[in-house]
Amino acid sequence: MTRSNASLLLLSGVLVSAIGCAGYSRTDKAASQLAFGTEVARKGLWREASFRFEQAIAREPNNARAHNNLAVALEASGEYARALGEYKRALELDPKDTYIRRNYARFAEFYTSYTRTTGKAASGS
Repeated sequence: MTRSNASLLLLSGVLVSAIGCAGYSRTDKAASQLAFGTEVARKGLWREASFRFEQAIAREPNNARAHNNLAVALEASGEYARALGEYKRALELDPKDTYIRRNYARFAEFYTSYTRTTGKAASGS
């Protein structure tokens, strides 16, 4: 590989990285935090996802999808009581959203079984 080809390859990699991160450059926007949170959640980084969804909620407190996504991340982290609260808040904000309703129903079934099996509700933080 010639030096110019190597430089071109390196430059291409830097550009691709910069373009890939461009969508998250506006961290003051709830949508950017939601997008980043979703991306890290797909990688199984639930604590980071929770943080990003909390940031989105701080910017848009009435964003039902942000509350739903935070609930999913909290559930995946084992924070069931907090997840329940976030699912309920998401439903309060948008009771007709079938995606949120389906997530809540699935979680409620799990949580009922969990509390019945353990004999107690999970503690929230």
